[in-house]
Amino acid sequence: MPVFRALRLDKSDGEFRREYVELDDADLPSVDDPDQPGTHPEVVVDVDYSTVNFKDALAVADQSPIVRTWPMVPGIDLAGVVSSSDDPEVPVGQRVVVNGWGIGEESWGGLAQRARVRGSWTVPLPDGVSTAEAMAIGTAGYTSILCVLALEEHHVTPDSGPVLVTGAAGGVGSVAIALLAARGYEVHASTGRPEEADYLTTLGASTIVERSELSESGGRPLARARWAGAVDAVGSHTLANVLAQIQPEGCVAACGLAQGMDLTTSVAPFILRGVTLRGVHSVHVPRARRIEAWRRLDEDLDRDLLASMTTTVGLDDVPAVADDVLAGRIRGRVVVDVNA
Repeated sequence: MPVFRALRLDKSDGEFRREYVELDDADLPSVDDPDQPGTHPEVVVDVDYSTVNFKDALAVADQSPIVRTWPMVPGIDLAGVVSSSDDPEVPVGQRVVVNGWGIGEESWGGLAQRARVRGSWTVPLPDGVSTAEAMAIGTAGYTSILCVLALEEHHVTPDSGPVLVTGAAGGVGSVAIALLAARGYEVHASTGRPEEADYLTTLGASTIVERSELSESGGRPLARARWAGAVDAVGSHTLANVLAQIQPEGCVAACGLAQGMDLTTSVAPFILRGVTLRGVHSVHVPRARRIEAWRRLDEDLDRDLLASMTTTVGLDDVPAVADDVLAGRIRGRVVVDVNA
């Protein structure tokens, strides 16, 4: 039975430990339903790449109760090739991506060279997307396209007016800017890192909005209408101030809480301007929606832009990268080559 490397976290006895270990397939926990065995066919994936998302950074640094069972292999994203399968819908040799479904939190995730997942969690990669590109996109980019789809479904079109992206230099924001610009939207990018202005302009932003314009508490419940829609990865006061500046019948796709989980606002934007606040999640999205999201990513995302926002590291680099993510020092996306 082949041996593979993994980053494993443990806190079973109350003391947090982070270590690199060598495992084999017998060590991979089952993800089938123990009360109804056989109802959720499993597959084993030879992982090519994973990522370091904000959740991963919190788990690796033991900064938040992200992990729900111990021990745990973190990594909420993975891409690779199916090496064995009990699922007739997922053949051996298929290139797949897995985002969400509690991997890296409730079941072992992608920061390892092999992973066992439910077949229903996998999405076949479009022919035009490599496994490395899939992880450059990752949950961040996949969430971004879900936000773009939400805006489209609420009739926010390029002709409606400019669209704001908050947390613009982060993973979600970077991909959202590129996707919106590719569709012809005028994109305004909000960031607290003015040194990233050239980077954001290269991605497709036409206007840079200083974060302090939106991040303070006590803003007016209604302000001058500036944007037809927004992708918000920040939450808290920023989201409240964005809602106050959305045009009538506009929509905000909210997907993050970098500033906080609180939202102190009023009903004014909703009942006086007909603004929609559309929550976007990425964990338990139906498979059909995921397949459509990855089809659109393949269609819309410029590969050169994707490469420009991506850094690749090895499995041994993950703890240091996690620290950088939590300190706000990471721009764009970080891909982990788990075999490097």
